[in-house]
Amino acid sequence: MSQSNTSLRWGILGAARINQQLMPAIVQANNSKLIAIASHREGAAQALLDLYAPNEKNITLYSSPDELLNNDDIQAVYIPVATEDHAYWTLQAIQKGKHVLCEKPMALTVDDIIAIQKAAKQHNVKVMEGFMYRFHPQQQRTQAIIDSGLIGEVRSVRTCFAYPMQPARLYRINRPIAQGGGAMWDIGCYAIHAARFAFGNCAAQSVQAMAEHNEHGADVSSSGIINFGDGKYAQFNFSFQHARRAEYEIIGTKGGIKCHNVWAKADEQPLISWWNETEQHTETLETANHFQLEVEHFCDAVLNDTPLTLSLDDAQENCKIINGVLQAIEQKKTIQF
Repeated sequence: MSQSNTSLRWGILGAARINQQLMPAIVQANNSKLIAIASHREGAAQALLDLYAPNEKNITLYSSPDELLNNDDIQAVYIPVATEDHAYWTLQAIQKGKHVLCEKPMALTVDDIIAIQKAAKQHNVKVMEGFMYRFHPQQQRTQAIIDSGLIGEVRSVRTCFAYPMQPARLYRINRPIAQGGGAMWDIGCYAIHAARFAFGNCAAQSVQAMAEHNEHGADVSSSGIINFGDGKYAQFNFSFQHARRAEYEIIGTKGGIKCHNVWAKADEQPLISWWNETEQHTETLETANHFQLEVEHFCDAVLNDTPLTLSLDDAQENCKIINGVLQAIEQKKTIQF
């Protein structure tokens, strides 16, 4: 397969709503080129192109994901299909020698991520789970404050991710958790991922949690605690029944940090507050498109063979904690790792 040193050639495998953000990001990134879109739904690929990249020319449209994967000119694929199908299509893409940016969550089980990890190594391709928020400058600023020692050693984290469910999004909760439905797989994975980020991605030791479920067996609200050992805890809350929230608060031995809008859109001003025993600050940061920054990072890692910020070990640990939380809810007990 030929490869350009300046841009990565992309195919999009699915016509999901998230393409509203990702398709323009792929088009606008300085080191990528969109060349193909596939969707099983008749007319969906064309509608996607007309909506989100109307000025792009020479885009090949496929009615079958398999056809797109057989195009040797495509170097990387973005996978935004239904959550329960992420692992299958990621593995299919890897088998065809494609690099993969898979929308979160990458898989519903740790075993699937282990299989993806083995296949990626075998076929010498890069694979990353799409937690776009990690590429926003406000996360880098948060990390810099932690690393500076201004708030001391991180001891606790509180994450809150929520928005009221709208009729157009009811498909997210129309099937059981085991089949990819519910709030955990949609926004809960962010709440857990952000908590791990604050603790330097150290391994969790145990989890406790509770949840509210609907008639389909999908969770619609959940709260819990992750124990990272040594008196370090993360409290998480996520819901489709609460007002919109996307924030975290990190408390250390000397002070704390609050990120007010973790999902800050490209036109939204990011805000970070931090304090310690002697000072208190609120910082207004530059606006940024974390989807575009995510795409540019992925392209750079592939084109220059450098490490990805989010590894498959990271994906595996996040999935382990998610499944531990779901088990804790089902069994009504603390789950030890």
